[in-house]
Amino acid sequence: MACFPKSAKVRFSGSLCIYLPSAGGIWPAPPSDCPQRSILNGRSGGGAGWHRLPPPAGGKDSARDGTGFRWSIKLLVAMLALTLTTAARDPILVPDVSQHEIEVRQGFTGTQLLLFGAILTPEGTRAGQDYDIVVVLEGPAAPIVLREKKRFAGVWLNANSTTFQSAPSYYAVASSRPITKIVGDQTAAIYELGLPWLQLSPTGTIDPAAQTRFAAGLVDLRKRHGLYREDEGSVTITGQVLYKATIFLPSSVPVGSYTAETFAVHHGRVVASAISRVQVRKQGFERAIDDFAHHSAFSYGLFTVVVSVLMGWLAGRLFALI
Repeated sequence: MACFPKSAKVRFSGSLCIYLPSAGGIWPAPPSDCPQRSILNGRSGGGAGWHRLPPPAGGKDSARDGTGFRWSIKLLVAMLALTLTTAARDPILVPDVSQHEIEVRQGFTGTQLLLFGAILTPEGTRAGQDYDIVVVLEGPAAPIVLREKKRFAGVWLNANSTTFQSAPSYYAVASSRPITKIVGDQTAAIYELGLPWLQLSPTGTIDPAAQTRFAAGLVDLRKRHGLYREDEGSVTITGQVLYKATIFLPSSVPVGSYTAETFAVHHGRVVASAISRVQVRKQGFERAIDDFAHHSAFSYGLFTVVVSVLMGWLAGRLFALI
């Protein structure tokens, strides 16, 4: 018979003495037929005392000669070695982007962002396995109110509405193959790999069918504006080491901090991930107008009204002269 705390979770073909410590952590003397030795100390719930479990059917009490104890040590060492070996096989990603800062100036028509990197072993050598790569570029998240329009008496009016508390202002995903052939639905939902698995959480209570309808409407609206996109099969992998993907940012791209996260997938399991940052900033006259509108909203609104009135008056005078 061998003695282990219950938290050790050790099982072998022999009787098992389990110690359940008291609230004060006092160890009472073990029974006479239980050797005073343990390989792990710890606390677990339940009553205090030593509890002897009988050996399984057909088993034998092998701890008296030390065989059971040695067998349990070998089992723990084997499990630890297996864990370390599995972790050592997982690759690491070394990502980068072509531009860490994108400036939006007058006449900006959009830009191509190149995301590239390498798949290496922890030792820095070639990974040498077939990995799929998924790259997700996500812009700053912000609340958004979505309204549904319906036609009443020939006029389109706002009807139902909902608020999503955190919707990315920009979202693009590029992958080496279709997402459905790389991972399952559960993994895709956990890592939000694709528009069907994008997590859009509404505020308050809402009917699940209405939530699905509003979420689909938001995705469709932003896809038509070029702010949400999917490019399956656009990631190229060279020599099982180097990868690259190109994602287009439209002229209406929102400013802020962007996250470019790369995932390495092997047999449907995400084995590595890495993050790069991209800043989108407005410069020149556009930045001055943007800062004015955000930091002095009342003055900006008053200024626009005055300019509109003046432009209307000037237009009227010109037409009167003609």
